[in-house]
Amino acid sequence: MEAILFDWDGTLVDSLGAFHAANSAVMAAFGLPFDVVSYRRNYVPDWREMYRRLGIPGHRLEEANTMWQAEFGAGGDAVVAFPGAIDAPTRLRDSGSVLGVVTAGHRAVVEPQLDRTGLADLLPIRVFGDDLPVHKPDPEPLRLALRMAGARHRPETSAYVGDAPTDMQMAVAVGARAVGIESVLGDPEELRAAGANEVASSVAAWVDRHLAARSGPATR
Repeated sequence: MEAILFDWDGTLVDSLGAFHAANSAVMAAFGLPFDVVSYRRNYVPDWREMYRRLGIPGHRLEEANTMWQAEFGAGGDAVVAFPGAIDAPTRLRDSGSVLGVVTAGHRAVVEPQLDRTGLADLLPIRVFGDDLPVHKPDPEPLRLALRMAGARHRPETSAYVGDAPTDMQMAVAVGARAVGIESVLGDPEELRAAGANEVASSVAAWVDRHLAARSGPATR
């Protein structure tokens, strides 16, 4: 039995618009420029480090985070599952895979999104950004998810699916298969450079390919 763990934002759900709006509001309040290019250049899963890179003074990080939570909460309904992002995990579960999510997002933010998008029942293994003191690409969040999956689930028979280079680096550090999903945070070249074993245009496209490869050639 294989374990397949997913990133959340940008992989299973389209949250870029809501993230961009919230980050733009915070940066504007601090008089700092912000656009997609600066987001790509400064993105790291640890929001504190990202905000430092974007110019927020260290002593005002909590103030910025409170502002971000209010802005993102107001636009939370804009976070929606990508096309096929419910059917694809359903097919994996029905084929015998154990599924979960390993995200830098905090539990209080992501769990309501899991419920609202209909993905909660499909992803019983969950590691959130506030569960551990370290963040991707540190391997410990993914190692914790595999421990939660049970002793049968070894890294070499598991996969991590994500849209950012840090996702690929975490999977490689653990020894799991690194599956890259194209997004604003990682184009195919960047994902492969970070260690992706394969890259797909979406989770749905990868699951089609993965299940077809697992079933092998048809026999007559």
